[in-house]
Amino acid sequence: MRRHGRYNHDGVDQVTDLPTSLLAPASVPVLIVDDNAAKRLALTAALSTLGYFIVEADSGAAALRNLVDRDFAVILLDVRMPIMDGFETAKLIRQQPRSAMTPIIFITANSADEIETDVYAEGAVDFLFAPVRPNEIRAKVSVFANIYINTELLTVRAGEAQTSVEKLLVLNDQLTALARHDSLTGLRNRRALEEDLDLLEARATRYGHRYCMAVLDIDCFKEYNDTYGHQAGDALLRIVSAHLQVQARAGDAIYRYGGDEFLCIFPDQTLATGARAVERMRVGLEGLAIAHTGNPGGTLTFSVGLAILEPGEAKSPGQVFKEADDALYRAKELGRNRVEYEGTPGDIIDAQA
Repeated sequence: MRRHGRYNHDGVDQVTDLPTSLLAPASVPVLIVDDNAAKRLALTAALSTLGYFIVEADSGAAALRNLVDRDFAVILLDVRMPIMDGFETAKLIRQQPRSAMTPIIFITANSADEIETDVYAEGAVDFLFAPVRPNEIRAKVSVFANIYINTELLTVRAGEAQTSVEKLLVLNDQLTALARHDSLTGLRNRRALEEDLDLLEARATRYGHRYCMAVLDIDCFKEYNDTYGHQAGDALLRIVSAHLQVQARAGDAIYRYGGDEFLCIFPDQTLATGARAVERMRVGLEGLAIAHTGNPGGTLTFSVGLAILEPGEAKSPGQVFKEADDALYRAKELGRNRVEYEGTPGDIIDAQA
């Protein structure tokens, strides 16, 4: 990078970091169009001290070919050329989207009084009389070279700004995802639950949808931590979380509610199908036979409380949660490692069938 200085309206020097490759004179392409090789050589020699990248074309057709895949800072275009003169060439140059705004300086041996065509109307930004004085051509080309460099830099800066915006958007999405997920288990957290329950309540109210809510609690988790240590307890929470995610069906949502407590939402499920879902989770965890000497039976289990919002019921998510939590309390009181529920007694029979 090169430090590039400039003065603002107050005369204060402003320094900006600019890519060296863009500031180098060799990065500035200049096109010289003349059918006379000696004139092209003279113009190239006059500009050589500036270090620009010079491209020569010996006809209008050759100039157009060069403009197909390259931008130029300025075009030095001889007016008098056979087959296609400078005015015809300029007209065709202006018709191409890529070169429509490229500055053109006409070079003519005619005097100003002898030029019948309005050169500016023909697409020129300036014109010079041959023989061209080296200082004059260098001064005029330098103006457009500086414009070209600044335009390229603005393009780079715009690209960098767009990239920065895109990176910020990605970072924002990542931060939002992190804010909604539990760092230990990767499950959705309490914040995500609160946001999702608002949407669930809106759907239930508007469309009459039902849903089941289950609260799961690992049996004797404190004793597990006391026996095996807190690191083992964290590892156990990750294992249980992974098990719940594997057992969940498409559309089910699993949350870490806090500590060793988890919450499951089963959208559009009856109490019977919700009970079958959590029973499958309970039996599956018990089948893993994870040692837990502090729990009756010697293996890891959990207890579940299940509740439902039926279509047309005027219950908030908080009320449904309280019913599920009360059912969980009963499951603990009745010996743990079981599913208790709020609902019609016959439904649980259907669920266990």
